[in-house]
Amino acid sequence: MDKQQGTPQDPVGDLSPCLTSVMQPYPCSPTTSRKPRADSQIFSQKQLSCWMEALEKECSRTEAHMASLKKRQANLSTTAEMMEQQVRERFEAMRVALEKEQKAVLDSLEQEHRENSSKLTRLLHDWNQHLKLVRKHIGTVRTLQERGSEGQLKQVSPDDFSCRKKQDAAELNIRLNDEKFQKLMKILGKISKDLQVQLQKKSLLLDSTEVMIDRTASHKHIRVTSNGRGFYIWPADDSSSPSHPLQFDQTCCALGSPAISSGQSYWEVNVHCCPSWAVGVAYGSLSRKGQDKRTKLGRNRISWCLEFRDERLSAWHNDRHLVLPTKTAPDKVGVFVNYHKGRIAFYDADTMKMLLDFSTSCTTVFERAHHQFTEPMFPAFRFFKARERHAVPDHMEICELGIERIVLQ
Repeated sequence: MDKQQGTPQDPVGDLSPCLTSVMQPYPCSPTTSRKPRADSQIFSQKQLSCWMEALEKECSRTEAHMASLKKRQANLSTTAEMMEQQVRERFEAMRVALEKEQKAVLDSLEQEHRENSSKLTRLLHDWNQHLKLVRKHIGTVRTLQERGSEGQLKQVSPDDFSCRKKQDAAELNIRLNDEKFQKLMKILGKISKDLQVQLQKKSLLLDSTEVMIDRTASHKHIRVTSNGRGFYIWPADDSSSPSHPLQFDQTCCALGSPAISSGQSYWEVNVHCCPSWAVGVAYGSLSRKGQDKRTKLGRNRISWCLEFRDERLSAWHNDRHLVLPTKTAPDKVGVFVNYHKGRIAFYDADTMKMLLDFSTSCTTVFERAHHQFTEPMFPAFRFFKARERHAVPDHMEICELGIERIVLQ
């Protein structure tokens, strides 16, 4: 009996360990196990006070910073409105000045017209009186003819019918002064052209750079004036001036300062007194020794230039060139550099006509339209063979573009 009763109990006894292991809950994941239970989060009052104090300070700091930003935003709007108003006032002043000058010119023309018209009116009155007299005499003579009375005709003196009026030479001068008017139109045309040029140039002038010639980075035959803006080529004895490590020893080039490594820069060069020249920009790593392509502007990858030579204007980079369709060379060359956008543009500074823009010139001549500058750039200039037996040496000059000079002009 014990054996029978024990028989069914053995399997249960054998399975209980298995059932017990199956019914146990799954082990917690590492993430879950790291989270402390809510009932176990017990903080001291000191900790809570510290946290509250830190949060309140952060709240106050945030509120103060937001208030500062709002104030700056309000000031920004106020400043923008003031600037816009000043711009309107400046253009309004220009408009008023133009209208005033226009009125003065028109009044002068109207006054001249009235004076000449009055003179012609008086002349017409005189000639009208003369015409009446002539017609009266015609009537008298016709009456005498009809009567056919020789006695009455003899009583009339021939001098009574001698009423020829002489034309005054001053009549020919009664006219509008066309010569003066043509001069006026030429002057107004020049003023209008200059104004258009200045308006086109105004954005570039905001980035004007005071370029000076670096004597230590110029060929020893290049002489620089005391103000550092004018420079000319003048052959001299090689022993007359010591050489400098940064000087060009054979290619007659000169570099200017300051270096351009950010932002935008604009300067102008007067090349009127130089029959052949090259103006541009170059990296400071441009080779200075020898006479190969590494030392010549536009004949390598690290220099760009506008060149006038053999009566031909061309743009050069990486020893490739593009001949520009212009009949005459500019007297002043404007150079604009936008370092971050990799842009170099050349202008005729007198007319503000763009001669070439290296960043947008999509031609097969140059490898790419956009250049990414990787080194500081310097204004660069080159003289070609100097004219022999010439009293005035070939020279160039950096133009002064300061605001004070603009106001004086």
